[in-house]
Amino acid sequence: MKHFFIYLILAVLFISCNNTSTSSEAVIAIQEETKTFPPINPFRYNVGFLIMEGTYNTEFTAPFDIFQHTIYRDSIKSMNVFTVANTDAPITTFEGVRIIPDYNYNTDNIPKIDILVIPSAEHHLDTDLQDTILINWVRETANKAMLVTSHCDGAFVLAKAGLLDDYVSTTFPGDIQKYKDMFPQLDVREDVLFVRHGKFITSAGGAKSFEAALYTAEILYGKEVARSLAGGLVIDWNLDNVPHIEIKD
Repeated sequence: MKHFFIYLILAVLFISCNNTSTSSEAVIAIQEETKTFPPINPFRYNVGFLIMEGTYNTEFTAPFDIFQHTIYRDSIKSMNVFTVANTDAPITTFEGVRIIPDYNYNTDNIPKIDILVIPSAEHHLDTDLQDTILINWVRETANKAMLVTSHCDGAFVLAKAGLLDDYVSTTFPGDIQKYKDMFPQLDVREDVLFVRHGKFITSAGGAKSFEAALYTAEILYGKEVARSLAGGLVIDWNLDNVPHIEIKD
């Protein structure tokens, strides 16, 4: 009788484990079939944020805050903001925040991106630059975009894609020398918060990502709207007081 109960318990555990496995697979299948995407207003600019493991919070959230708040301003062409990654699974930022990407550039049909934003990530100076699928996607998307912005070491990704060879750019102050060493062909500027050359805006990153994003807003909407967006986030904004370089051609 003792052995009978042991066998019975083992059988129940076996069935339970098999059912749990089957249930998990079913849940994953349902999730894949019912994936939803953010609503896209066709009368707005599409702003795609490239995120990946180790993305730094501020370089992502600063421009996201500025651009998302455009929907609360009247009489402008505001922005659809969404995230793009190489996975459907949540990515974990450097600081530990988990973010579920809106689109997977490997599998999804992504709306045409008018403004590409590349926040910095932990491995933008090493392994991310060896990811040919990532670099090719950035190159193709940037070539079709109206504006391309990078924050902190996001400039390394643009440079690796060959997009900054004929442009002036900058990056995180502490990585300027690495940037110059890795891409000696580039015209790199120091002691500025951001550089705009043509459609590329590269910024020093960190909290100064707000300034680069506000500048982008000022390009599109003018000074008053940019100051309104800044005021909504309790930021003092006056482009004349911000060290930057503008080369529009």
